[in-house]
Amino acid sequence: MTASGPAVAAASQTDRTVAIMQPYFLPYIGYYQLIAAVDLFVVYDAIKYTKRGWINRNRLLQNGEPAVFTLPLRHGSDELQIRERELATTFRAAALLNQVRGAYRRAPFFAPTYRLLEEILSTGEMNLFRFLEASVVTVCRYLGIETEIRRSSDVEEEVGLRAQDRVIGICGAVGAGRYINAIGGVELYESEAFAAHGLELRFIRPDPPAYEQFGAPFVPSLSILDVLMFNPVTAVADWVNTAYSLI
Repeated sequence: MTASGPAVAAASQTDRTVAIMQPYFLPYIGYYQLIAAVDLFVVYDAIKYTKRGWINRNRLLQNGEPAVFTLPLRHGSDELQIRERELATTFRAAALLNQVRGAYRRAPFFAPTYRLLEEILSTGEMNLFRFLEASVVTVCRYLGIETEIRRSSDVEEEVGLRAQDRVIGICGAVGAGRYINAIGGVELYESEAFAAHGLELRFIRPDPPAYEQFGAPFVPSLSILDVLMFNPVTAVADWVNTAYSLI
């Protein structure tokens, strides 16, 4: 976890820009754009794991089509939080590496991106949250993102809040003046409720350029791995910091 984000480097404790999200496994570029756009990125660890979400899976390009890759989990109650879930003992990093190698071995930036994935998978961490947290931090470091990242359980002052109220509560606890959410949350949050607590509410809309994918029709919104396989890290880092709009 790093300190002092580039978005508003001189921001004080009372006017910081904050984002709050669940951790995901190697998510699309928009996730990293959100992190880079704020001073403090809070990751939910004390939140229930959802089976049909993208917490432990994502998509890569395989034979011109999107294909899912997954972190298998040890069986556990549906009521367990992300920080209480564990990777399955059957998980083998080599299997995922082989899947990625088969999909991208001819990509122009395969070698450095593959080494990045090897680093992510080499931690030996079996706790789901800690594994995902470490992977997010590793990719941020690779992309030059210096935003401070903290766990929700370390900053929440009031337990039991849900949805919008929980977000507002965390923002208050960390002294935020602005909250930025992914564009998918437009229907979930009310600007009036945030304003009543002295918060500006904004949404980030990613607009990264299309890029060459083995000459096939472009498939957007794949894992950050796909972006890095086909583009130099300097270009991806630039897109992270510029290829979006705030609404």
